[in-house]
Amino acid sequence: MAEAYIIDAVRTPRGGGKPGKGALSHLHPQHLAATVLAAIRDRNNLDTATVDDIIWSTSSQNGKQGGDLGRMAALSAGYDITASGTTLDRFCGGGISAVNFAAATVMSGMEDCVIAGGTEMMSYTTTFAAEQANAGLPPRMMGSGHQALDELHPQSNQGVCGDAIATLEGISREDLDALALVSQQRADRAIKEGRFAKSLIPVYNRDGTVALDREEFPRPETTAEGLAALKPSFAALADFDLGGGMTFRKQINRRYPDLEIQHFHHAGNSSGVVDGAAAVLLTSKEYAEKNGLKPRARIVAYANIGDDPTLMLNAPVPAAKKVLEKAGLTKDDIDVWEINEAFSVVAEKFIRDLDLDREKVNINGGSMALGHPIGATGSILIGTALDELERSGGRYGLVTMCAAGGMAPAIIIERI
Repeated sequence: MAEAYIIDAVRTPRGGGKPGKGALSHLHPQHLAATVLAAIRDRNNLDTATVDDIIWSTSSQNGKQGGDLGRMAALSAGYDITASGTTLDRFCGGGISAVNFAAATVMSGMEDCVIAGGTEMMSYTTTFAAEQANAGLPPRMMGSGHQALDELHPQSNQGVCGDAIATLEGISREDLDALALVSQQRADRAIKEGRFAKSLIPVYNRDGTVALDREEFPRPETTAEGLAALKPSFAALADFDLGGGMTFRKQINRRYPDLEIQHFHHAGNSSGVVDGAAAVLLTSKEYAEKNGLKPRARIVAYANIGDDPTLMLNAPVPAAKKVLEKAGLTKDDIDVWEINEAFSVVAEKFIRDLDLDREKVNINGGSMALGHPIGATGSILIGTALDELERSGGRYGLVTMCAAGGMAPAIIIERI
């Protein structure tokens, strides 16, 4: 099997995801995607006529984010018309899956140069009506003659799932807040020390002025007392009538009838709503040598797995175990772990279940501090892991994240 190499990774800063208020919210999603595609081309003197494909992740493919953003953004960035593109959706996990799929095409020997990445403008997607969203919906029916999907695998709102998992695992509000505070502190340190500078690129308005050149979401002034004062966000939502008396709480209680969900998650210990985009350039060894490109990492292994869709957020642990087995590695071989902080309980449970050294997990903060632009986050985290491996001299990085429907993709990279 051929090797797949990461040549470069870039991303935008993450802008606040409130409609009309975030620094990127006035831009079109295609503009953000084109920004990172242009940067990956220019930084590597890439002949875009040699790009075999562009594999893009966008979770909410409606309206401005519909219509194959991968292809349209490439054209907008001025790529050669022969550079094709496609767009996928694995909910939150799409940014990792885009890189995994790109690596697979190179490792198969069928393609030599593929760009993977993702875009999500939550300042736009949060304006969608509920029926346009992709997960956490009222009961959905399969076809005529089939059992209702919620009867087979009842699914709830992700925030309510986070609270349910914390309750089941006996993880306290104090522990969840403590991890959120660490995320803010580490992100602040990383920003001050320029740890994101290698990958971070500015976003410009169409008139050439700077739209955003720094992270907009972090709150370095966060304190333990401030977090403790925040009210839980999902208690009322858990009991919202979805129709016919069904609620998100009841969806979970259909599978876990004795569970009395305690509500611990709030805006401070949940991932931030933001806008952002990222791109990763992958090539074969032969392509890199022919075009004078220096690989930064190689793809060691990748994996996908599904888990209980009712709790939805627990697949990262089995995904990490699966990809480690595929790679022939153990947890002790991993120098940098990136587990997306969709909710504090996801990262906290991940650390506890795998008995990890906390100093190796989300070293530069996570989505609780920096934000989670759904379809782009996985690609962002791969670039973050690569930058940290280079900064610290580590060898292996493992990236994984939960996704709606109870899924998780995972990838291991090795610094070169």
